[in-house]
Amino acid sequence: MNKTKVAIFGVGLIGGSLALCFKNKPDITVVGHAHRPESIDKYMSKGVVDSATLSIEEAARDADFIFLCVPVGKLEQYLTQLSHLPLKKGCIITDVGSTKASISEAAEALRFKDVYFIGGHPMAGSEQSGVEAASILLFENAYYVLCPSTNIPEHAVETLEKLLSYTRAHIVKVDPKLHDEIVGAISHLPHIIAVALVNQISDYNESNILYRRLAAGGFRDITRIASSDPVIWRDILLNNNEVMLRLLQDWNEGISSFIDMLTNSDGQGIEEAFLKANAFRNELPEGRKGMITSLLDLYLNVPDHPGIIGKIATVLGSEQINLSNIQIIESREDVPGVMRLSFRQEEDMERARTLLQELEYTVFM
Repeated sequence: MNKTKVAIFGVGLIGGSLALCFKNKPDITVVGHAHRPESIDKYMSKGVVDSATLSIEEAARDADFIFLCVPVGKLEQYLTQLSHLPLKKGCIITDVGSTKASISEAAEALRFKDVYFIGGHPMAGSEQSGVEAASILLFENAYYVLCPSTNIPEHAVETLEKLLSYTRAHIVKVDPKLHDEIVGAISHLPHIIAVALVNQISDYNESNILYRRLAAGGFRDITRIASSDPVIWRDILLNNNEVMLRLLQDWNEGISSFIDMLTNSDGQGIEEAFLKANAFRNELPEGRKGMITSLLDLYLNVPDHPGIIGKIATVLGSEQINLSNIQIIESREDVPGVMRLSFRQEEDMERARTLLQELEYTVFM
């Protein structure tokens, strides 16, 4: 019995997590493409793929599925290279980029014969990056968007959906242009706003360092996406250029309305704006993974004395509760500090909260 061959180009966080979802299935073999020999060693030692190669031709040869998990700015380059190879009849090529219209148009222009390109976008991520952060659970309970063009036969889409069932994600099919409009609004625009806000405070800080000193806690949390990779986000925003310009115009109009309300001391208008936002935000689904990773943090009051970090970490470790980060915030001598515990899994966070409350720590979200 011939196994289904899945080739993954770009075995990082997303590509590696996909590989783990498919690997060890009796009818699937996973091949990873790497640029450097040391990357092959890393992929194999971590067990994310069955085999790896430096050759694009070898990775793509006889592949039933090809996943392009490379940066958005390199997708068209890889797609063009694949168009010159003798790919297996019926091969399905897909990607994981956060923009879909441009790559879908590029695929149609290349006119693959008996090969189908179906744009994809798993709407899940992590604060971590690289294959070291790959997890078989990354996509579980997340939305995985597929954007097939109108000329793609339904059986090809169904075949890809069947493979993606191993991710335990929820598949949603959306037109490529509509995808870019929605994702632009819920992910790309917030990243721009966060960057602009942090840069604004950075400029103020040049004349008074209190801005940086006091911009801890909540400010750091609500602007954390401003720390995203600059090159990746350059490519994403340029790929979604037209959509972003429209969204930013709408954003400017929203900000202008607040300027008008403050200029006119319109307290009722401000209150109504917050009420509208509260109502919509309360309708947003909880417990669902998204493009912007959730904050899975607990806070607890702790005395500032040597060994407290190790003590808490040991207590959690003894119960096999995995921490992703631990930090003491605004702790001063003889004054209780606040410890922030960060988790990757909600289950770990809830177990930690129960355990620490049983130990009579004051724990809050």
